[in-house]
Amino acid sequence: MSDIHSQRDLAYVRTEEAPAMPAPLTVSGPIGWMRENLFPTPINSLMSLIFGALLLYVIWITLEWSVFNAVWSGEDRSACIGDGAHGACWAMARAKFGQWMYGFYPFTERWRVDVVGIVGVLALVPMMMPSLPYKRINGIFLLGIYPILTLILLTGGNFDISFLPTITVNIDTGESSLNWSVWMVAFAFVLAIVVPILFLGFVAKIISPIISAIASAAIAGGVALLLIIMSIDFGLPYVETSKWGGLLLTLVVAVTGIVASLPIGVLLALGRRSNMPVVKLFSVAFIELWRGVPLITVLFMASVVLPLFLPPGTSFDKLLRALIGVALFSSAYMAEVVRGGLQAIPKGQTEAAQALGLTYWQNMGLITLPQALKLVIPGIVNSFIGLFKDTVLVGIIGLYDLLLIVQAANTDQKWVAPQTHSTGFFFAAAVFWIFCFGMSRYSMFMERQLDTGHKN
Repeated sequence: MSDIHSQRDLAYVRTEEAPAMPAPLTVSGPIGWMRENLFPTPINSLMSLIFGALLLYVIWITLEWSVFNAVWSGEDRSACIGDGAHGACWAMARAKFGQWMYGFYPFTERWRVDVVGIVGVLALVPMMMPSLPYKRINGIFLLGIYPILTLILLTGGNFDISFLPTITVNIDTGESSLNWSVWMVAFAFVLAIVVPILFLGFVAKIISPIISAIASAAIAGGVALLLIIMSIDFGLPYVETSKWGGLLLTLVVAVTGIVASLPIGVLLALGRRSNMPVVKLFSVAFIELWRGVPLITVLFMASVVLPLFLPPGTSFDKLLRALIGVALFSSAYMAEVVRGGLQAIPKGQTEAAQALGLTYWQNMGLITLPQALKLVIPGIVNSFIGLFKDTVLVGIIGLYDLLLIVQAANTDQKWVAPQTHSTGFFFAAAVFWIFCFGMSRYSMFMERQLDTGHKN
């Protein structure tokens, strides 16, 4: 028996070296990714080579025009004219860079814009990094303190605040004029939006009546403090909004529309799904009205037609009218994006919340709405990107955004040359691409961070 076992064991012992096998194909790293995505089949390999060659050609042409053959220094258009000037005229861009960034903002006061930008970046970057603490304090600063700081620095502060609009009557002619200050519009917005929400008990339904009362008192005190701060003379020269322009104006319009559209859009989406007929009818009418007209028409109405419905002599800042129009317009589109996310949440989520004894607002604020917003992050960011690009339409009402001020710089006789127009538009396109691409990549990052692994 032992001989049989020993012979069986020896049968599995190799008596000669196994033949050499080829190395396995790379399945990871750059080579593995290229093998799997670019060259999986002969046809895909051929298409990848063709489009790759075309992409390299476009990149080379762009670099040749914008870098290798570009003109980097010069005092006037003579530097960009001649046999050796076949590329971009960056000398003109260097001369007009300040105007493209600040518009017609006074040169000696541009430090105020720089402070606003630096503070905004320093506050926004930590807010966008999930691993950093103190998100609540940072959010309060960005949404509460930073807008006031921006308003005071950019305009100069020292607003003439009174509790009634100024009425001027000409005794000789009998004509009267009514002047509305900027704070009056803000105060009317607070009365029309914030106060009804608080006193109707929406906040109390989400948390508790005591916290709701504290929040109401805090907001009332904040509004009073805001009026006091805005009436203080900080010694800053007043800068009219008509002098704002360039990237400054583009960011002001875009950020205002983005920040205002999300909360208003959420409220409209909830109102459209409400069981209360009045709330639902108002939400549907608002959304369909603003989505039924193009943004350029909204801006034209806000700039030209709206003053016709106001009393004679009424003063209403053009930029403020544009900001309100952009915010309302983008809110209607945001409402539909959020409504799509709400419809994607299974009904069992609401039933489970009701079984736990949660109210409607507790369910929305703690369960349904967070899941819905997570699902529609791509749609939300897509709306933000579209709004950022649509800021160029404010040029129709005479506001010099980045694109319009680039066009205005191209008409300067000192720099009129064959390459100045393409250089200016290339610069504007690069700026828009950087901001839009950054928002797109950050949305993908947030999707990965919030991905719980549950797929339908």
